[in-house]
Amino acid sequence: MKLLTADAHKISAEHFKTGHDVVVLLAHGFYNNKDAYLFQKIAEALSRDFDVISFDFRGHGKSSGLFSFTSLETEDLRAVVAYAKKEAYRSVGVIGFSLGAAVAIIEGSRNTDIRSVISVSSPYDFWKIDYRFWEKEMLEDLKLNLGEKGKGKGLRPGNPFLPKVRPLDAVAKIAPRPILFIHGRQDWLIHPIHSAKLYRKAKQPKKLLLVDNAGHAEKIYDANPGEFIRTCSEWFSQTLKEEVKE
Repeated sequence: MKLLTADAHKISAEHFKTGHDVVVLLAHGFYNNKDAYLFQKIAEALSRDFDVISFDFRGHGKSSGLFSFTSLETEDLRAVVAYAKKEAYRSVGVIGFSLGAAVAIIEGSRNTDIRSVISVSSPYDFWKIDYRFWEKEMLEDLKLNLGEKGKGKGLRPGNPFLPKVRPLDAVAKIAPRPILFIHGRQDWLIHPIHSAKLYRKAKQPKKLLLVDNAGHAEKIYDANPGEFIRTCSEWFSQTLKEEVKE
């Protein structure tokens, strides 16, 4: 299906309706999309406990437009949240990966229809991303993207220099809605210190989970899919099925 943003972009989305009264939105990162192998697996796994909506940010997959590197992608997430609310779900949660996590934090700070957030490998500032190309985990990422799990990935880039909100400046405004930060200790692209800084700036309720022997974003799932899905499902079960007092 296609959803229309306020700035007239068409966002491609897939709705996994499994009979639940809460829904989780799956926000991929840079150079990814909802149809990529690992994101399909994550959506299918989460749909056992929740309805799930997976979507392509602008400039990715089957959505229109150019990717703006978190400057305008909040419009995309806002359109998906609005669709979820029209579907009459009791609660809406978002799990974002990498730059998708940055978007989830920024939009979550101002959209109270988002009742719970999981941030996986978010930068605290787009301009502070690390790019430690010499680390072994970078080669593992390259192997993944060149193999079966990398098929269909890509993006249509736009202007990276448009004004941006820093996740670090937005994260405290998510409270009193809860946020969970997940980060792989071997992340070569966005060092775990990013999630640690976001966690310190966030207000309660919050939680930080640093994962041993895991890399960047969806690679955390790939390294240990059962544990990753169990962690996310437990978090959303606890936070989406309870009323949050504003």
